[in-house]
Amino acid sequence: MKLNLKTKDILFILLGAAIYAFGLINFNLKNQLAEGGVTGLALIFYNLFSIDPAWSNIVLNIPLFFAGWKFFRRNEFIYTLIGTFSLSFFLFIFQHVITFNFLLNRDLLLAALFAGVFIGGGLGIIFRYGGTTGGSDIVARITHKKFGWAMSKTMLVTDASVIVLSIVYLDYRQMMYTLVGVFVGSRMIDVIQKGAYAGKAVMIFSKKSDEIARSIIASLDRSVTLIDGKGGYTRREMNVLYCVVSMNEVFRLKNLIQEIDPDAFVTVNDVHEVFGEGFTYDKAKTE
Repeated sequence: MKLNLKTKDILFILLGAAIYAFGLINFNLKNQLAEGGVTGLALIFYNLFSIDPAWSNIVLNIPLFFAGWKFFRRNEFIYTLIGTFSLSFFLFIFQHVITFNFLLNRDLLLAALFAGVFIGGGLGIIFRYGGTTGGSDIVARITHKKFGWAMSKTMLVTDASVIVLSIVYLDYRQMMYTLVGVFVGSRMIDVIQKGAYAGKAVMIFSKKSDEIARSIIASLDRSVTLIDGKGGYTRREMNVLYCVVSMNEVFRLKNLIQEIDPDAFVTVNDVHEVFGEGFTYDKAKTE
């Protein structure tokens, strides 16, 4: 099977692994906060037996690689190897070579928040560019293929089990702050996965759809799609307008619609990622 590896993807996976490792070492390990998955097990081994997490992360993932390689596409498997080994490399770098002193024992809330931001941010970048860091992701793929279990639920159970197991070296206070960090991390992953260019999708049902469409194009410089529609009650044919606008244009669009047709029915929905003309590149550059 032909590989289609991209330099950009690899570089961003390396960047994500560096950010992840920085957060894990400086905010989790140094402030005795736990983590889920294989990296969480690595922290347990470090606190109980002083085993370097850079090495335990690799050792724990190797059997998972052998068990799960056939469940990955070849590109995904290579990216997973890159993500896992680069994570261990940066764990070693930030623990032994480039060290920082972020001891926040007296403010564990701050430590948990920064842990979530860095770990979630790093993982979000890795996932966005097709990589993983091994661990619970491999377990989730195996159980999904073998037993049909939902991957998200398997990952949740696996990570939660590791966090609960971390009670062997944590007290209840540290455990509670760990959960705060995990929650923040999950939100960070969502933000990065959904993309930087968010917007609002608007559907407009109006008798004056043509006039509204012309006004949107002229006033907001946004394209509008006309969709053939039919009223379920009136059985009257009409054009439904669909357009996507940036967050700061929603108020202007509402006012525009109200001026033309106060009786228009409008729905506004979140759009988590937008790319294309008018959002991620300029129209003038394509002409």
